[in-house]
Amino acid sequence: MRPYAAAMRDLLNQPGLQVVPGCGDGLAARLVEEAGFAIGFASGSSISAMRLAMPDMDLLTFPEMRDAVETMVTAAPKVMWLADGDTGYGNAIAVQKTIRAYARAGAAAVLIEDKQWPRQLGHKGAKLVVERDEARVRCRAAVQAAREEGVLLLARTDARTSRGFEEALARLKDFVDEGADILFLDSPATEEEMRAAVEACKGKPSIAVTNPGGKHFKPKDDVLAGIGIKMVIYPQEILASTVLAVRAALQGLKTGQRAPMAEPADLAVAIRSPEYLALDARLAKGG
Repeated sequence: MRPYAAAMRDLLNQPGLQVVPGCGDGLAARLVEEAGFAIGFASGSSISAMRLAMPDMDLLTFPEMRDAVETMVTAAPKVMWLADGDTGYGNAIAVQKTIRAYARAGAAAVLIEDKQWPRQLGHKGAKLVVERDEARVRCRAAVQAAREEGVLLLARTDARTSRGFEEALARLKDFVDEGADILFLDSPATEEEMRAAVEACKGKPSIAVTNPGGKHFKPKDDVLAGIGIKMVIYPQEILASTVLAVRAALQGLKTGQRAPMAEPADLAVAIRSPEYLALDARLAKGG
């Protein structure tokens, strides 16, 4: 197993809840590392927003996602990165290709979900899923590739909203049986559903996602920890803060009432200017 994957596995096996920020570009990744987070999430929704200014509705291509993941790993090499592999971008062989590429880009773990791909139009962005047998084959292929590449697999089911809790729970159990390392039931409606999902994981780490715009059950971190959740992802905290800050800065330029900004020295640290200049001087001297 690759070192960062082993470290993430060990961390998730320890007591306590890991809070994981999602981000969409290299600067955000750098600031995640600077803030001292152990794990970061290369979030498809944040990457789509930062690169395209568009929603996360199957508009990014796999090469764009892989490039974004590699950028984040390079910008923040001390962070253990969970890469958003979406549906794997095709059949089971494509799923394996996706996992191998993310592993070689430096990801410690890859998320694969059971949604349909490409997304059907005319359903208002609904999370429609493939049939259960296909979902199980997808997970099986993903586990095989993850084992061979030495990374962890996070298997996610989105069946709760379109096919009901019992179907979603059955899929979660399938993924456990197939050997997924980390599990995620998307959009649980109640605490009871979340507790049942944690129990279905049979001791394997279960995660939650807290998105301010979501309508699912999303308690505070201490409640999640008490339920047995091992990792909570905040996929859009950085993105939403960025939109607010940039709008304030632009409005300040228009009105002359400048918004708060990082001082030049803080900005230099964020983009690693001192490191670059030190390397520049060292190389110029032949060192």
